[in-house]
Amino acid sequence: MVTARVLVVEDDPAISSSLVGSLTDAGYRARGLPDGRDLEGELESFRPDLVVLDWMLPGRDGPALARVVRARSGAGIILLTARDEMADRLAGFDAGVDDYVVKPFVVAEVLARMRAVLRRSGALDTVQVDDLVVDPSGASVTRGGVPLELTATEMRLLFFLAENRDRVMSTVQILTQVWGYEDYADNLVQVHVSALRRKLEAHGPRLLHTVRGMGYVLRSARSAEQAR
Repeated sequence: MVTARVLVVEDDPAISSSLVGSLTDAGYRARGLPDGRDLEGELESFRPDLVVLDWMLPGRDGPALARVVRARSGAGIILLTARDEMADRLAGFDAGVDDYVVKPFVVAEVLARMRAVLRRSGALDTVQVDDLVVDPSGASVTRGGVPLELTATEMRLLFFLAENRDRVMSTVQILTQVWGYEDYADNLVQVHVSALRRKLEAHGPRLLHTVRGMGYVLRSARSAEQAR
């Protein structure tokens, strides 16, 4: 399971709740703060691997808080903002931000950018299911020691399922976390699961299972046999 800790500093309750909920669903340990007043304490007690900062906050703004994070922690930083001028982007990067997401956004985009920052920092755990090794930090997948050639979408899908190994993920959860939408047809997930399954099963028994009426789960062959 993913053990990375993520701190979301966002004063909009709806955005904060959505991000924290999506992160929790994806297996992260996540907390939300409405502003930066308690940031230093959270950096000491929670020790986040990643901090998601809104730019416009009461009191100290996002870039100012980014400097605090950079001075006190090795955590990655993603800045959320409606500002998309080059000068604003440069100001964010000068403050130590690793990446920048412009509002409005879909949650899946934020999660994808988070995974990229966490991979670069080595904060994501390698997941092994039988002879399948999923390494988010190295953005690589092997089965039986053989590297698998996956599309970008298949990689995102497998990373999400690996992050939630042994947990059944519904179609809506997968759509929201991997694509960022809830209104796509179920067929979108089915098509990509089928393609990913074929590549996995070219090198061993089934690990990616369909749970009828519930969704999909990545689990070991032995666990799947015991679940029957």
